[in-house]
Amino acid sequence: MTSAIPTLVYLLCILTCGGCAFLLARAYRASKSRLLLWSAICFGILGLSNLLMFTDLVILPTTVSLLALRNAVTLLAVLVLLCGLIFETP
Repeated sequence: MTSAIPTLVYLLCILTCGGCAFLLARAYRASKSRLLLWSAICFGILGLSNLLMFTDLVILPTTVSLLALRNAVTLLAVLVLLCGLIFETP
């Protein structure tokens, strides 16, 4: 019973990041504020990072470690948001 809780939390994290990316992209379409686009891309990449974490810890827990790939994808997401914050400030 306790092993289902981390799986549920990982899936909820994926859905939350995907939902945030969707809502940010929809807000970007309405207002054309480029910072919303950068944020939507960041959350989309963070959702991918959460998907990799789910794959690493739930689907393939003992066969392969995706820790380096997960960290690289998370770093990419943070760098995208950082570039957006640097380039879109007035």
